[in-house]
Amino acid sequence: MRIFLTGATGYLGGSLATRLVEAGHHVRGLTRSPQTIEALRALGVDPVPGTLDDDMLLAQESQAADAVVNAADSDHVGAVTAIVGALTGSGKPFLHTSGSSIVGEPSNGHPQEEVYTEADIAPGTSWTPAPDKAARVALDRRVMAAADLGVRSVVLCNTMVYGTGTGLNPDSVQIPRLVRAARESGVARHIGPGENIWSNVHVDDACDLYVRALHSAAPGSFFFVENGEARFKDITAAIASALGVPGPESMDVTAAIEIWGYEPAVYALGSNSRVRGHAPRTELGWRPEHPSVLEWILCATGVDETATVRPGH
Repeated sequence: MRIFLTGATGYLGGSLATRLVEAGHHVRGLTRSPQTIEALRALGVDPVPGTLDDDMLLAQESQAADAVVNAADSDHVGAVTAIVGALTGSGKPFLHTSGSSIVGEPSNGHPQEEVYTEADIAPGTSWTPAPDKAARVALDRRVMAAADLGVRSVVLCNTMVYGTGTGLNPDSVQIPRLVRAARESGVARHIGPGENIWSNVHVDDACDLYVRALHSAAPGSFFFVENGEARFKDITAAIASALGVPGPESMDVTAAIEIWGYEPAVYALGSNSRVRGHAPRTELGWRPEHPSVLEWILCATGVDETATVRPGH
């Protein structure tokens, strides 16, 4: 299968690219950096120089491909518009990556009780996203609605993805931020009391679900990509143990915003995002194999000096 993949140089997209290449697919990966072209070729990926703003390029690549996967920007309306327009009436798969911060509730490290399933947030329900996430939800639903235009469109809504990536970027978003901050300050810290909870999934399991969706997901599907959950207090305690530094300790959200910026501090690290992915298990037979982000951190055999914890597999 010829697959056009955006986000080929990223953490999830790069890991997915190597998985697809290993499975025998021809992957054409979008890259905006000339410096990554040869590195992508070394992974077996055919580089496509360009950006998500290149509507004509996205349309041409989408029309020439057997399937399209957007693993780059979850909020880029122009890219989705170009891809859906090019695929209309083709019946080809289009996998779009979203994130479970759409149900995130900023709490400055305090807990929440609400746990969401795919059915809870489906179009037509009474659920309403926070104003900061309304545009992303609208784009997710636009992708799902492309099923009515003859596109086998699927939204994969990832939770906290962890594990060492197999592409050009081995590090995810949330845990590496905490690790780097712990190294720089000498203390592992979480925001507020650290009682906030995020669902999570190992990158290998996430890639497995993408492959399953690519081959057999029904048009208009929406899947939460999760396999368990953890409190940030427990995550930072595990990081402290792996790095051999004090912690966990609390930090104020204002200080966190100064370090990481508003979106990462308030949503990625200071909020709750609790979901259950029933649909991929029942509809696609997905059976994730990595049960615990805490185990992954605590099984570290060494700590890289510049990136995240390098656990044993």
